[in-house]
Amino acid sequence: MLDMIRKTMLTGVGLALKTWDEVENLAKELTKKGQMTEQEGHKFLSEIKDKYSEAQEKLESRVDQSVKAFLKKADVVTKDELKGLKKEIRDLKNIITTLSDKE
Repeated sequence: MLDMIRKTMLTGVGLALKTWDEVENLAKELTKKGQMTEQEGHKFLSEIKDKYSEAQEKLESRVDQSVKAFLKKADVVTKDELKGLKKEIRDLKNIITTLSDKE
């Protein structure tokens, strides 16, 4: 469930960030029209790409935090918690088996 919620939110984020292609096209157009040198165009794209990556990382982090907070409020068991419970059950079964064998 956590994975599905995360993917859904990131899909929405991806659509919002789709403008990267538009920014790239704008830089190419400005270079073609002579309003920007090729070097300025590369610098512009590099700066935008850095900001884009930074924003994407922050957004993914916020999505993860939001999903985890939602699951905690909804009292949904996480995969790690379930694994921990399974391990405890196995350990208890082993203890019971060991005690039963001693009798």
